[in-house]
Order: sequence, then structure tokens, then C-alpha cells
Amino acid sequence: MINWNFSYVVPSMLIIIIIMGYYFALPRVPLNLNKTFLSILINEGVVIFFDITSSIACNEYKVLPLWLIVALNTCFFMSFTIRPYFYFLFAVNLLKIDKSKYPFKFRLMQIPLFLSLFVEVLNMSFGIIFYVDKEGYHKAPYYFVVYFAYYFYILISIYLFILHRKQIPAKNQKVALISYNFVLFIGTLFRIGFPKYLLFDTFCMMAVIIIYLSFVNPEFYLERRNMCFNSKALRAFVEENEGKGRYKILAFVIRDYHDLRDIYGSVQMNQGICLISEFMKKNNKECLSFYYKSGRFVLLGDPNLSWSDIHEEFRNRFRLPWKADDAELYLEVGYALINCENGYDRADDVLNTISIMLEKADKLGDDYNVLSDVSALQDYYDRVYVKKALEIASDKNQVEVFLQPIISTKNMQLAGAEALARIRDPKGELIPPASFIPIAEQNGRINLIGEQVFEKICKFLSDNDPDSMGLEFVNVNLSPIQFMRADLCDRFLQIVRKYNVSPEKLHIEITEASMIDEVQMNKQMNIMHNEGFRFVVDDYGKGYSNLSRIKKSPFVNIKLDMELVWDYCHTLDPLIPLMISAFKSGGFSVTAEGVETKEMVDTMAEIGCDYLQGYYFSRPLPVDKFLEKYGDRH
Repeated sequence: MINWNFSYVVPSMLIIIIIMGYYFALPRVPLNLNKTFLSILINEGVVIFFDITSSIACNEYKVLPLWLIVALNTCFFMSFTIRPYFYFLFAVNLLKIDKSKYPFKFRLMQIPLFLSLFVEVLNMSFGIIFYVDKEGYHKAPYYFVVYFAYYFYILISIYLFILHRKQIPAKNQKVALISYNFVLFIGTLFRIGFPKYLLFDTFCMMAVIIIYLSFVNPEFYLERRNMCFNSKALRAFVEENEGKGRYKILAFVIRDYHDLRDIYGSVQMNQGICLISEFMKKNNKECLSFYYKSGRFVLLGDPNLSWSDIHEEFRNRFRLPWKADDAELYLEVGYALINCENGYDRADDVLNTISIMLEKADKLGDDYNVLSDVSALQDYYDRVYVKKALEIASDKNQVEVFLQPIISTKNMQLAGAEALARIRDPKGELIPPASFIPIAEQNGRINLIGEQVFEKICKFLSDNDPDSMGLEFVNVNLSPIQFMRADLCDRFLQIVRKYNVSPEKLHIEITEASMIDEVQMNKQMNIMHNEGFRFVVDDYGKGYSNLSRIKKSPFVNIKLDMELVWDYCHTLDPLIPLMISAFKSGGFSVTAEGVETKEMVDTMAEIGCDYLQGYYFSRPLPVDKFLEKYGDRH
């Protein structure tokens, strides 16, 4: 007869109560992973309860009826047997295995569970696992059955992990999955080796804590500021519903969000985000509310909801200010409706559709209309197509360089050229820079592309005689991302020395809109200027800079944005001539971009521009065509 020791099981019960209380206190995404973990928690509570009550009953066998002792122990063993199955299901959900695709295999995997439960029920009549008599509780010959399910489901979980481990990209989560199964295995050995101590529940609590801290802590899926579900939660939900999603999404974005953060301040904007999130959750309890970062919100719910009424409710609310710390935030939003009623194959299709549509909604300037996703998915596929072409071109050094001539107004002859990057799709068709440059900046390929263009220009200058063409300089565009590289000057110097090219022949173009961090910009420019490189302000008139700021930096040329040029040529005014005069008095030369007619040429030359660039003279040309046109000038 065993006298059970309760020193370990009571603390385990207290721990499970604390974890359950904290878990239920926070919002949870309706994921299978969370549902399975909830089943684990409930089952752990049941197992520990019957472990305690059945052990007490066994200790008090002299005063309690035998049928009650048998019933309590049977309940304990049945809940004990179900326990490893829930841990196995958690591993299945973690590995993103769709049970519906393998119904027969999963039915087979349930056999050990139901077989063990069947034997435990039979035990009540035949005493084949345990029996209770006047001398107390005793183990029977088939007691090993209670461990059969444990070892089977631990082994099958490890086996599935080996097959599907790529479904868990994070190394720490892979370790956690192995760890909680290992802890369960060690726990069974302690139970066998020290039967009088109720230790196994403590090991199960360790497994629960590993799972909680590694996978299902509700805070992983919440924005702490507003307690809305975050972008990670949205991705997890959409991924889990691949192929079976049946919902609609109303997404909206705060227009000019980043500018508004500068105007109102980050503290007040964060409070505004919280107020919007609370409004979402309070007025749309039948939906899931997500904050998708950068002023973007997602409301996900049943397709049969009145989405037009929900949209109208938001429109009416945004007509009023959001009050935060005695400040009133006036916010405008754009809306998009995504229909997932017919399902979808890939989660990325939905998430990228949301992003693309919110980009469009941000620029729409209208909160009355809701963008539909009819063409958004095609836009996404187009981006994927461009991204693949970009990767191939950059990896294989197939980025092409086109040159657009820059003409001097003194003699209307070639004076310079702008180097422009071009890539082709698999069919050999050119992809517009507006399509691939933003993608290259987002995925970091812009550094590789920019360096390839720079090197090809240096090779072009080395292989040809630029002076015979009248080519005094070549402008090379520099992305803001490239400009942040600490080793940029060293990399460019290595290339110009490799081809024995003077840095003064290379003018680095920086768009005015990218001149945000003045300290970093001036530091980088001064380093490169000291090595002989020259700088040009591109698209002047499109950003926020002023003459005072530009004078502090080592620029040699100002390129007027084409819209500024077109506006002036359409309607003459005294502002542009005065601006050009100010530039020239400051020691800068001036280039007019976008010159397309003879009248524009004459107009911009007359008001003092030093250089002209545009389709009137030539479109960007491949290097060989450029040489054909200008190489034999003399």
C-alpha cells in the first residue's frame, strides 16, 4: 500500500490556476493553436484535481466505499491518458499540418488513445490496470497501459517535427517543441521511479510554461498601446485559414500618417491610435480588430455583415475630432474592402492585397468611396513578377545602364549624361524604374543595383574617350538607403581606382525629398567631396529643402523638377527666374529637367539655366546607342 505525498501536486494546481487566470484575462486570437492550448490547460486542471482526490481516496480506503475509490482513479487515468493527445495536437497545429488532408492517418493516430481509454473502462469491471480491496490500492498486470499513449504521442510528435520542421522558422520555437516533449518523457520516468510522490504534474506544468512562454502568450499578438490584435496576429489568422477563409475585411488607413506624427507629436498620435482601436472594438464586437502598424487598421468579420453600414459608422466618427490630452486630432482616412468569401490559396495574397489597397486608399483623397479588391491581387502578382526579375538581374549582374544626355545651353551640345538603371523581364521587355526601384529599396537590393550601375559607368568612362564626346560628367543617382552606408565612399573609391577614373567625372545625384537627416547627409557628402566626388540636387521643388540648407552642402548643380519646369513654361511668372538667379549667385549651376519642346528649350535657356535634359534631345539610350549618337561627334 502506497501513502501518497502531495508536496508537489498542490503547487502545480496553484500554478495552473495562475496561468489560466492570466490567459483568460487577455484577448486571444481564435487560432487552433490557442484552442488546443486551452484544452491542455483545462485537461491539466482536471488531471491534477483527480490526481489529488483519487490519491486522498486511496489513502482513506478504510473509510470510503470501494466503488468511489475506483471511480475517482478511473477518472484520473482517463484524463491522464487524454493529456498526451492534446500535447500531440498542439505539435500538429504548431507544424501547420492540415488534418483534413490526412483523415485516415489521423484516425490511425487516435487508436492508442481510444484503446487505452477502452482498457481503462474495462478495468472498472476486471481490475486489469489497478484494483482496490480491503487492503487498499494495488497495481495490476496491465498497469503499463497508462504510459502507452504517452510514449506513442511523444514519439509521433518528434517524428512529425522531423518531417515538417521547416514550418517553424524560429530556432527558439523548434527548441521549445522538442523541450516540452522531452520534459513530458522525463516526467513519466520520475512517475515510474518515484510512485509515491505526485511529481508528474510538476513536469507537465513545466511543459505548459514552455508552451506558454514560447508560443501562446496572448501578448505576442497584441499591440500593448491599444490592446488590439497586431500584424503578427493577422498573419497567423490568415495563414491558418488558407484555402478555407470565409470572411470580409474592411481596412482603413490614416492619410499622411507620418506627417501627422510630426505635426501632432508621437504621444498624442499614439493616444489617437488607442482611441480609434477602442472605437473599433466597442462598436464591432462581432469582428476581429487588428492594428496593422503605420496608421493602418483591419476589421475582419462575417461576409454577411452590413459592411456598408460599418463603413458609414466610421465615416461619421472620423468627421469628429479625436481628443487626446486636451488636444484634438483631426484625421482623414481611406477605406478598402477585401472579399475572402471564396477562400484563397496563400496568406501572402491577402496580406499583400491589404497593403496595396491601403497604399491606394491613402492617395485617394476620398473617404466616401471604398476601394474594391478587383485589381489589387493582380497588382500584387505584378509586383511579384517584377521582384523576381529584379532578383535575377541583380544576382547575375544584368542590370543595364541607359544614358540620357544633358545639353549645355551655351552651345546646345552634349555636356553630360544621367545614368539610369534598367532591368528586363524574362521576355526581354524593359520594366519601368517606377516599378522596380521602390521594390529594390524595400528589400535592400538597391545597394547592389546602385553599385553595379556605378561600376558600369566607371567602365564606360574607362573604355571610351569622354572628352572627345564633350562628356564632362556623368550623373549617377544615389538612393537614400545607399547614402546611409558607412562604407559608401570606400566602396566607390575602390571602383574608380580599379578603372582609373577621376571622381570629378562622377556627379552623385541626391533627390531633394531624401534630404531628411541633414547631419548624416552633410557628414557623408563631406567625406566623399574630399575624395573628389561632386553632388547634384535632383528634383528640386518636389521636397522640403531651401536655398539656405543647400548652400551648407557641397552641391555643384541644382536640377529643377520637371513639374516646376512645365508649370513655368505653361504660365510664366517671376518666381523661377529669381530662384535660378539666386542659385547662380550662390555658385550653383542649374539644370532644367523634362524639356520636351523647342519652346521649352528657348524659355529655360533664356532665364539662365546652364543645362537642359529631356525628351526633346533624347530619351534614355542604351550605352551602345548613346555611343552611336555622340561617340563620333569630333
